[in-house]
Amino acid sequence: MAGTLLVEWRHIGESVDATCERCAATGRTLNEVVAAIRPALSARRIRVRVTETVLPPERIAESNTILFNGIPIEDLLDEVRVEMTPCASCSCITGTDASCRAIVCGGETHEALPADLILKAALRALEP
Repeated sequence: MAGTLLVEWRHIGESVDATCERCAATGRTLNEVVAAIRPALSARRIRVRVTETVLPPERIAESNTILFNGIPIEDLLDEVRVEMTPCASCSCITGTDASCRAIVCGGETHEALPADLILKAALRALEP
């Protein structure tokens, strides 16, 4: 099998270092997962390309999103849904009360996307 896994991480803020706390945690976890799976995918001749999209405050509803080959994580995993939850960190960035994306899985809300869900979605995106 040969191909490419395109991973896009979207967040608000001026940069990866100046984003909200939950987006920063998601970004760190994403980097760890990619580093862990890259050798195995490389052995299967699958390249992993990660891009980061910094969103303006008016697109906060898209913040804390990971897309795999253009598909949002919640569309790859049947057991998850998106919920907007209050985010004090985003409020500091936007200067107004703000809510941003969280993932709900098995009745548990994850403000930062967990490694197991990121891994599962990445592998699902590679299925034919």
